[in-house]
Amino acid sequence: MKKRFACSALLVLCSTTATAEDIAQYRDESRAIVGPFMQQLMAANKKAIMEGGPEAAIKVCKDIAPGMAGDLSRQHGIRLTRVSLKVRNPLLGTPDAWEQQVLKGFEQRAAKGENADAMEAAEIAKEPNGSYFRYLKAIALQPGCVACHGPAAQIPDNVKVRLAEDYPHDQATGYTPGQIRGAVSIKRPLQNK
Repeated sequence: MKKRFACSALLVLCSTTATAEDIAQYRDESRAIVGPFMQQLMAANKKAIMEGGPEAAIKVCKDIAPGMAGDLSRQHGIRLTRVSLKVRNPLLGTPDAWEQQVLKGFEQRAAKGENADAMEAAEIAKEPNGSYFRYLKAIALQPGCVACHGPAAQIPDNVKVRLAEDYPHDQATGYTPGQIRGAVSIKRPLQNK
């Protein structure tokens, strides 16, 4: 009996170690995807603003960002999306239960003074249809983003009109620079984890 218990304990220990190694590997791979994605998105937003003002940046977030996320999802065999507790586009940005929990945790951490730019979460989650590696990287609102996501008084009228047309159920305003606007989410299906 002791021998069987020792073998079972060893198997549990080995599987736990493998899972910890998997999490570290998948987290690093996720960082390598999310970092360039966010840099490209910020560069596209800056270019749009320079060429057509804040209203032009709406097209980047509405059309270009989902296209980039879709391309990366297909390329890496993952689901990459941007989510928020205050969504702009409910079809693309509504967080699932895991994402909601992590986003709320991010907000609590930020309220205690933690830098939003450094916040991330990674774990392997078992769901009814399998196991997944889950990763969330916080998106802190940048100063240039208040023209679309800031308090109503800071959003230009032409931007308000365009947002109302493109996003009739928009909740993604009222933020100040440094606040958590949402997160980039990666969901990766796993085999036998």
